[in-house]
Amino acid sequence: MKYNPDIQHRRSIRLKGYDYTQAGAYFITMCTQDRACLFGRIENSVMNMNEFGDIVMDVWQWLPEQYPYVSIGEFIIMPNHFHCILLIDDTRRGGS
Repeated sequence: MKYNPDIQHRRSIRLKGYDYTQAGAYFITMCTQDRACLFGRIENSVMNMNEFGDIVMDVWQWLPEQYPYVSIGEFIIMPNHFHCILLIDDTRRGGS
């Protein structure tokens, strides 16, 4: 089913005034444009990633190498979206 903005009104669940750059654990969902199945497909209840799905995985695993204050948690790549938990610590701001 394609997203129809006339009948499907998504509201932001972000907290007003919250500083999302501060330390914490963040659950993130990223969707492809128009929900196109760009990352692979499900066959026999198994996600089979294509080259674009592999790129998502590679970039996800690269983040802590590039940003020492970032840790990665659980994640799952689906055909048209990606769920992950990103952990940011205070070391970039001089915290412990």
